[in-house]
Amino acid sequence: MYVYQEHDQRLLEERVAQYRDQTRRYLAGELSEDEFLVLRLQNGLYIQRYAPMLRISVPYGLLASRQLRRLAHIVRTYDKGFCHVSTRQNIQLNWPSVEEVPDILAELADVQMHAIQTSGNCIRNITTDEFAGVNPDEIEDPRPWCEIIRQWSTFNPEFAYLPRKFKIAVNAVPDADPALIGVHDIGVQLVHDANGETGFQVWAGGGLGRTPMTGSVIGEFVPWQDLLPYLESILRVYNKYGNRDNKYKARIKILVKALGADKYRELVEQEFAELKDGPMTLTREEVERIQSCFSAPDYQTVDSAALNAKLAEDKAFSRWYHTNTRAHKQAGYRAVTLTLKKTGRVPGDISDEQLEAVADLADQYSFGVLRNSHQQNMVLADVAASDLYDLWKALDALGFATPNLGLITDIVACPGGDLCALANAKSIPVAESIQRRFDNMDYVHDLGLIDLNISGCMNACGHHHIGHIGILGVDKKGKEFYQVTLGGRGDRESRVGEKLGPSFESDQITDVVENIIKLYVEKRLENEPFIDTYERIGMDPFKERIYG
Repeated sequence: MYVYQEHDQRLLEERVAQYRDQTRRYLAGELSEDEFLVLRLQNGLYIQRYAPMLRISVPYGLLASRQLRRLAHIVRTYDKGFCHVSTRQNIQLNWPSVEEVPDILAELADVQMHAIQTSGNCIRNITTDEFAGVNPDEIEDPRPWCEIIRQWSTFNPEFAYLPRKFKIAVNAVPDADPALIGVHDIGVQLVHDANGETGFQVWAGGGLGRTPMTGSVIGEFVPWQDLLPYLESILRVYNKYGNRDNKYKARIKILVKALGADKYRELVEQEFAELKDGPMTLTREEVERIQSCFSAPDYQTVDSAALNAKLAEDKAFSRWYHTNTRAHKQAGYRAVTLTLKKTGRVPGDISDEQLEAVADLADQYSFGVLRNSHQQNMVLADVAASDLYDLWKALDALGFATPNLGLITDIVACPGGDLCALANAKSIPVAESIQRRFDNMDYVHDLGLIDLNISGCMNACGHHHIGHIGILGVDKKGKEFYQVTLGGRGDRESRVGEKLGPSFESDQITDVVENIIKLYVEKRLENEPFIDTYERIGMDPFKERIYG
């Protein structure tokens, strides 16, 4: 992974000192609430329902074991002993104090971490596939390109005060979209031309939230040398023409829709004509320097005979293996997902003791590196097949070996009304109620792949729009209700789900989900996934079953 150079570390330490003084002035009454608001947001600090929330940046989801141990120390010392994995691969603290945030940032800087640009109207964390670099389906490792974009976007003064927040994702898999580029402000798809030369298909105008949309292709093939000038051109058009009067109409998706993709592309090309071949043009030497930071670890020749024997004799291990591990570029290795979705726990939460235990497992089994996923899980990406059985037993003891990855109980849920000041309704109790209803693992596996996502408000932090089944918390005269959508997709065919109908009270929502599933079981063809059944029969049978 990328290791900070001297100038990286110096910038980080200067930023911590700057924010420490800003906090001191705020607490002394020298800065007003409004003056401090902008400063704290660009350092990742929100004021939530009951306490501040600090969002810690995890670029493209990658964490070293020493960083995990420092996070464990931080949540034990400054929080309530746990943290939360977000749907953008970041880490969130839910109970820090404003006074102690500068100390937390100093602790983070010591292990090359920060909270810079994790909030505010700026370019946020750059994300990608949690299996980047080991995914056998990718055309090349997207992480170096993520790092190049991260370095360009961090502290970029031209884009520090955009009309609204801005999110960029990078994908290297040709026929799938594990990075969800279709629903990002900018999506970057790695492609190769006829000569095998790397370039990018660039999307713009995607996003969820109040007005969910999928993006449009703005650049069909951008040569790798021109990546940064082209991205800058897209941002410049948005910065010039984006709506700054109404925050609900300020995202780039609104601008792209209003102008039309063709007009937006024309404006981008005008900007790009001025920037092309300028100082932002990438050189092969610089790209190779960044790529060298992501070299393959010291893989060994692995004998899989013992694994095959364990798979044959232990049904529980076999189920976990086939559900929670996946193929790897390197023969003899697997990528392992730790499911942070055991029933009775908040989806995506992990304690200080668990962080330390996972850091030990990363050192022992995966070259000291771990990744956060968009589904609020974690990944050990480089596990030798001969170590899988021992790793499974260790994960089972921690509660991270539930074999439900991608199934109906692997629920993505925002913190909701239990913590967030913006939420209209709670998410966590709904997730737990559904998990308890579907407690038969044989049945859950028989149902197959089902994305069930829950958001407590229209900001869609739980990505409910792209769930096969989406649940949105809404407020009706002070009471919590839940709206259901069906047919969303977060894959290569990115699509926003369709509303089922009128919303439901909190004590009805689990029954509604169960009835949706029962109809699916009745109507599906042999081995047909939920989303395929929905697309074949349409919404009407579900409406009739639920509303009569």
